[in-house]
Amino acid sequence: MFLKWTLTVIILCEIWGLTSVGNLKKVLKSMMFYTQLSNAAALISALLVLIFGSLPWITALRYLAACMLIMTMLVTIFVLVPTMKDTHLLLWSRGGFFLHLVCPVLNLASYLFLEPHAGWNLLYLPLLVTLIYGDIMLYFNYLKKVDGPYPFLRFHHQSRRATFLWFTVLLIVITAISSLLLLF
Repeated sequence: MFLKWTLTVIILCEIWGLTSVGNLKKVLKSMMFYTQLSNAAALISALLVLIFGSLPWITALRYLAACMLIMTMLVTIFVLVPTMKDTHLLLWSRGGFFLHLVCPVLNLASYLFLEPHAGWNLLYLPLLVTLIYGDIMLYFNYLKKVDGPYPFLRFHHQSRRATFLWFTVLLIVITAISSLLLLF
């Protein structure tokens, strides 16, 4: 019963945060952000648990969402806030507060304490998803179709070495997050 209540709160918070960008067109356009993708994965996986229970593939999606949300929170706090210097937008606005703080914490707590855990065979799933996302965004940055959406993906505004180092560090971080979640 407590899991259902927690998942309902998560769903409401995810909807509140994801719709903070505006109408449906703006919400869909915002899906180029890892933050929105991770929160959308959390919303969908929480809904699926409520409807179907904790089937293995749903547990895998909950694990992926939890990993991506922790990555989102850490990158926001330790990279974006110091570089962009817009703490209000990133952490204290409606969207920032829910998508970067509340939803990651709620989803992590739910996954760790109330839900079944994924197996070690899924260790590389968050890494693979993050790598695919990063490769797509780097490609669009290279083609100048997108500028960012994060400073470390701005291919034409930093050296190739800096881009490679950022990419490597972020992949190490997501691997560490996914490993730590599997240990608990």
